[in-house]
Amino acid sequence: MVKRKLTVLTDVSLITCVVQRGLADTVVNSLTEIGIQGATVHSAMGTGVRERLGILGVAVDVERDVISVMVSRDEVNRIFERMYLAARLDTPGMGYIYATPLMQAATYVPPHIIERMNQEHEFGG
Repeated sequence: MVKRKLTVLTDVSLITCVVQRGLADTVVNSLTEIGIQGATVHSAMGTGVRERLGILGVAVDVERDVISVMVSRDEVNRIFERMYLAARLDTPGMGYIYATPLMQAATYVPPHIIERMNQEHEFGG
């Protein structure tokens, strides 16, 4: 029987970006260009007075795409800015983004990455 081991990551954050429906691919593509290996995308429905009324009484689309990506703490600012710009969040009504520090997270981490992390920790890297 193969011994299973839990690798807990404690130096990570979750970046969540809520964008207009259809923009998730643009944001995810911008992340893959800089080496991010994966993101989670799902659909959501927004609510609020502005969405019900719309501008000049015209209905506003309340469907949204939500992109989540877990990154190391030292990469948060770089990835956050990349997502912000790709989603055009500097335009009113396009969405929002936030980063949440995670107490702990777990996923498969290849052995060579764990070894490198341990060496960096030993040598203050």
